[in-house]
Amino acid sequence: MMTLIGTLKTDKGGSAVDQVVSQMRQLIGEKGLTVGDQLPTEKELCETFGASRNTVREAMRILKTYGVVEVRPKVGATIVDNRMSSAIEMFSFNVMDISLETFSDIQGFRGLLEVSSVETILDQITAEDIADLRRINDKLRDPSEIEVAAEYDFEFHTRLVSVLRNKAILDIYGLMKPVILRIMLNGKTRDTFKTATFEEHQGVIEALEARDRLAYQYRLKTHLETGSANFSMKDAAS
Repeated sequence: MMTLIGTLKTDKGGSAVDQVVSQMRQLIGEKGLTVGDQLPTEKELCETFGASRNTVREAMRILKTYGVVEVRPKVGATIVDNRMSSAIEMFSFNVMDISLETFSDIQGFRGLLEVSSVETILDQITAEDIADLRRINDKLRDPSEIEVAAEYDFEFHTRLVSVLRNKAILDIYGLMKPVILRIMLNGKTRDTFKTATFEEHQGVIEALEARDRLAYQYRLKTHLETGSANFSMKDAAS
């Protein structure tokens, strides 16, 4: 069973969510749980790991994103092996609609790459990297079309991820491009990209220049969460 979740490596020095994900991996291995077996209840996991309910839920959501667990009402979390189907569903070029759940999953995954890796990014970023980010962001000042603006937005984040100097991560991010572009376009206009998105990117760049860890995490996390209200409104209207 350890091979099922072997790719979900986390750093013991990471966030509380990262640590709970790691502890869940360990628990699955120690108990010898396989596909079809149930995980302890949310309350039991909180008590076992000494974590808050929100932290456990976020960790569970990450495992779900990877296709390792499935959560059903009145049933709880069950071990599954939906890694391939999850990847196809999330990264397919034929995704026609993005739900609030998919938005949260994708943005959460992006947060792991772009926000939680702050120490590596600050340690490895160069003046050239920052100059490139600024140059790309400047393109948002006057995009010809909204679709072009979304491409610039994606280019900015791809360049940020490239600071990790990890080709595998960069390849995965590129695979996610179709669904990320749909998320970036949701509820936005060309003017939104020219103003709000541009300014949010500027804030991230300034935090990187100042090597301000907390400011970087706050500004980027806030930026990634922008748009969730649009999905909530869409779900409520449907």
